[in-house]
Amino acid sequence: MYSNISSSIVIFKANIALPALILHFRKMSLASSEYEVCAITVGVVGDLCRTLEEKILPYCDGIMTQLLKNLSSTQLHRSSAAELSSHAVATDDEMLDHANQLRNEILEAFSDTLYNEKDIQWLLYSFIRDDAVMKTAVGVLGDLADTLGSHASTLMNQSVASIEFLEECLSSDDPSIKESAKWAKMGISRAGLPTRPCDAASQFDFRSGGADSFRRRKYVISKTLLSLSPYRPSQGFFCVAASGSDEHAHLSVRVSMEVTQILLNAQAVDAAVRKHAEESLKQFEEQNLPVFLLSLSNELANHEKPVDSRKLAGLILKNALDSKEQLRKTELVQRWLSLDVSVKSQVKSCLLQTLSSPVPDARSTASQVIAKIAGIELPQKQWPELITSLLSNIHQLQPHVKQATLETLGYICEEVSPQVVDQDQVNKILTAVVQGMNASEGSADVRLAATRALYNALGFSQTNFSNDMERDYIMRVVCEATLSPDVKIRQAAFECLVAISSTYYDKLASYMQDIFNITSKAVREDEEPVGLQAIEFWSSICDEEIDILDEYGGDFTADSDVPCYYFIKQALPALVPMLLETLLKQEEDQDQDEGAWNLAMAGGTCLGLVARTVGDDIVPLVMPFIQENITKPEWRQREAATYAFGSILEGPSPDKLIPVVNVALNFMLTALMKDPNNHVKDTTAWTLGRIFEFLHGSTLETSVITNENCQQILTVLLQSMKDVPNVAEKACGALYFLAQGYEDSPGSPLSPYFQDIIQSLLNVTHRDDAGESRLRTAAYETLNEVVRTSTDETAPVVTQLLPVIMLELHQTLETQKLSSDDREKQNELQGLLCGCLQVIIQKLGASETTKYAFMQYADQIMELFLRVFACRNATVHEEAMLAIGAVAYAVGGNFLKYMQGFYPYLEMGLQNFQEYQVCAITVGVVGDLCRALEEKILPYCDGIMTQLLKNLSSSQLHRSVKPPIFSCLGDIALAIGENFEKYLIYSMPMLQSAAELSSHAVATDNEMLDYANQLRNGILEAYSGILQGFKNCPKAQLLVPYVPHILQFLDKLYNEKDMDDAVMKTAVGVLGDLADTLGTHASTLMNQSVASIEFLEECLSSDDPSIKESAEWAKMAISRAVSV
Repeated sequence: MYSNISSSIVIFKANIALPALILHFRKMSLASSEYEVCAITVGVVGDLCRTLEEKILPYCDGIMTQLLKNLSSTQLHRSSAAELSSHAVATDDEMLDHANQLRNEILEAFSDTLYNEKDIQWLLYSFIRDDAVMKTAVGVLGDLADTLGSHASTLMNQSVASIEFLEECLSSDDPSIKESAKWAKMGISRAGLPTRPCDAASQFDFRSGGADSFRRRKYVISKTLLSLSPYRPSQGFFCVAASGSDEHAHLSVRVSMEVTQILLNAQAVDAAVRKHAEESLKQFEEQNLPVFLLSLSNELANHEKPVDSRKLAGLILKNALDSKEQLRKTELVQRWLSLDVSVKSQVKSCLLQTLSSPVPDARSTASQVIAKIAGIELPQKQWPELITSLLSNIHQLQPHVKQATLETLGYICEEVSPQVVDQDQVNKILTAVVQGMNASEGSADVRLAATRALYNALGFSQTNFSNDMERDYIMRVVCEATLSPDVKIRQAAFECLVAISSTYYDKLASYMQDIFNITSKAVREDEEPVGLQAIEFWSSICDEEIDILDEYGGDFTADSDVPCYYFIKQALPALVPMLLETLLKQEEDQDQDEGAWNLAMAGGTCLGLVARTVGDDIVPLVMPFIQENITKPEWRQREAATYAFGSILEGPSPDKLIPVVNVALNFMLTALMKDPNNHVKDTTAWTLGRIFEFLHGSTLETSVITNENCQQILTVLLQSMKDVPNVAEKACGALYFLAQGYEDSPGSPLSPYFQDIIQSLLNVTHRDDAGESRLRTAAYETLNEVVRTSTDETAPVVTQLLPVIMLELHQTLETQKLSSDDREKQNELQGLLCGCLQVIIQKLGASETTKYAFMQYADQIMELFLRVFACRNATVHEEAMLAIGAVAYAVGGNFLKYMQGFYPYLEMGLQNFQEYQVCAITVGVVGDLCRALEEKILPYCDGIMTQLLKNLSSSQLHRSVKPPIFSCLGDIALAIGENFEKYLIYSMPMLQSAAELSSHAVATDNEMLDYANQLRNGILEAYSGILQGFKNCPKAQLLVPYVPHILQFLDKLYNEKDMDDAVMKTAVGVLGDLADTLGTHASTLMNQSVASIEFLEECLSSDDPSIKESAEWAKMAISRAVSV
């Protein structure tokens, strides 16, 4: 009923029944608890305003009263709504969309009525905006100038943000934003605010005439177009066309008619033809999205069109619905949902029609696009008839229709979550899929599509796998499919078994004997792709049991929720021989191919997982194979024996392995030097690295490395670093773990040979073939580890190494006119050298004696790093930024003299949203600078804080960067103390908003829970730093109003019971900080919080010593506060 009212307003414009209708709505709907009705009614009020204009005045008192009541019922008046929306932290897409919708509505209200300076200031300093908000916001800037003239221009002149925002909108790729910005620029110029001169291209403007007439004409244009077109007037093409530009309209029609040829041209060999076609398609999409999508879907569905144009049409259609970038994906989803229903229906109809096409590529593309739309619409309770429609195709006689339908169902299961599809539909999907897998199905293509569909549908099948009969039937069909004559079906069936092993591990007991038989047969007799999946099944079982044993410690009872069935231990006598056989199936060039993956590699990997699962039990089963083959004349046998030995070194106890290794060590060192086959030497060096990683170090009672054999080991490794690249790379890896084993030792047997080790590694980095097999990277990583674990007695050598690496970095910066390949290699080398310098600086800066030696190089190093930043390469920037953090730690307050030159690059790093790892590292460096400079960082804090707050508010920045940003706020507060006062009004609302969000976060999986805890920890570290920063100063009272919210946050965390140890430690520390900084002001409130008291008691009894220590300090601080 209500949805039809809006379109009926025009008809009723002069009708005398209208006042009664208005009264009816005022009385009934504005106060309705059915918010959808209320929302529609609010929209109708807008329609009435535009229709009646001043004639609505007699009813305004009642309508306005109700509207303001509605706003205040959520404690959100318009001005406070603006302030709250500007403080929203964009950690969640749904929250961001809601905030932007709120902002847009507020801005539209401002555009009609401007009276409050606070409103104007909020507009100028609002950070979060999407395209709709940007367009409306820049329009409001124009409305300010156009309506208020010099009164507004005075305020705008004081705002750098407003000028920057206008410039940003003028350069926008969105034509509607750009047009609004041009109008705003003219209005501001008239009001007296200086802007850049308008160019000739800026003169066109459909908004000229001011705010008083803009809304009326916008409404008339929209309604006129609505009557002429089946598409929504909000689509950019129609608005532009209505504003007087026919060129775009003609272009869209022309492109629509010529879409086939343009799609073919977009695949042309001629680059110019291809580029022109791509630009035409992009322009078509931007100017008339509905017609663009309809043209593509019609092209895909039309069997008379060329296959190539149909394929590309489907691909472009898919890319118009989905993106790997989350922000872009969200935009595309919203764009699709906002399309007119008739457009979407026509597109979907064409796609379903394409499923019956005889062209396989067209069917497959349509399947993928249907799934993408399903992924958007099914969670919104749209397209409910889709599954039923698809299932009806299963009964078609044509195999290609069944195949395409099953493929589509599989893709849909991949796109949507199990909660979206009800169990009845799941049952029907599984029935169709399993029937399609049956051996009685005559078409191999149908069986393959069904098997692949089952793989994607397994996540939906919890109920079915809990039913014994249904589970038995599914497992029988899958196992039968592993014996299919078609190799692709067999491979797909084993992939299903792998997925079942991880998803339904606890349901597998009665099937394991049969599964072992079919996997064993596949590994020994089938083609490699099938055999690889058969091995993967056992690797997956190992992963499951390792996780269970790690988490639960092996103490299981019959009624345990997550029991371990010890499948690997039971299968061990038969499983290990099967895996050992695979080790003999090496390929000649596998060591040179970094991406190689074959039966031998898969078997060795699985053997290593088996060793981790069963521990000591594997050793007696593998040793006979090693002893039998290690001295054989055939290289494959020697290499397989060595590989088996290296694979079982993680898992069994040192007591079990060390006697065996002591016997084998000399033999392996000899093999590394003298074996005639490079494959054997490669695997031997890798195995030595595994020995040093797991059986050497200060934590072991007995190490395989002694003072007697250390020199021999070093001699062999340094000599092997001169071997072919793949052997030398493994020798570097072995040396890496050898050095790491002495990390916590007071002295190191490597010290006498330190100079030789350093020189040998430098020689490796200079080899002509160092670019092969990751050799140069391995050499620098090993050099870093050797330096990091070195002792004080080798500090002079480390100091001498510093200018050597500096010179090499300087030489890379002098090289000019490189090809793209050489430039990429140079960037990689610069990153490695910056990383090496970071480790050296950290080592020299760790003690006072060596720190002085470093200081004489500090100026030159900073000059080098600043030159590196000018190269503008993300990887290099990461390493250079980390190195600068090390410099700040080493030089402390003296870093101030570098800040003026470094600050622009610091700001650039904080603004680097695209390469978010760079941004995250830069945030960490800000913390380093705070600790190094303390109050001396104050002159730079305005810029840093502004950018950090922008980052927190941005939806474009990867969410992983936001927790460290909160921590960084605490670092800044701790550094500048009470000078943080001016940032409280911005940072505390941000923290409150984020705290509220994180405390209510629903952890749907471990990844989400981990992120929620990272966010909570960052917020708590911010609170801790702020509290400690204000300690012992009069302005600490400014924090008192925030105490209730902080305690409320802590209470919620305690009651949720899902915080990890890091959050627990920081949280109890914040309790102590509250008491330590605010004394009785905080302790009074704490005593009223039962949760805080219980939380403190829980932390005091924690098994974690760091949590217990923090809790004891907090208890003392609270006691002092109470006694004051």
